[in-house]
Amino acid sequence: MAGGHTIGMARCVTFKQRLYNQNGNNQPDQTLDKGYYYNLKSVCPQSGGDNNISPLDFASPAKFDNTYFKLILWGKGLLTSDEVLFTGSAGTTMQLVKRYAEDESLFFDQFAKSMVKMGNISPLTGFKGEVRKNCRRVD
Repeated sequence: MAGGHTIGMARCVTFKQRLYNQNGNNQPDQTLDKGYYYNLKSVCPQSGGDNNISPLDFASPAKFDNTYFKLILWGKGLLTSDEVLFTGSAGTTMQLVKRYAEDESLFFDQFAKSMVKMGNISPLTGFKGEVRKNCRRVD
């Protein structure tokens, strides 16, 4: 669940493309807030610095809250996968981002239910499962 990005850090290598070559045109991601973009560039230079880190939620990096969703609305989602929740083609995720940004208790409730559901998944292990090099097809 993307709401888990409300806490934690990301290495520069995971968001560098957004800063320097988002669409293969040597330009930054146009959805990034300009001030946030310049801040991230200071942490993550175009060359080197791949292990430098930035918080997934810079406003409250050690607090589990709904600020992550507010930041996405303001163009301050760190990872491409965060921003796509709002700018992607699936209107339902855009609505969820808005609802979670407005209603922290709704986010907490639905996050808890998702964690319980994930905890009930019984993954295949050992020789019962399959390890794939590409998850989209059988190797």
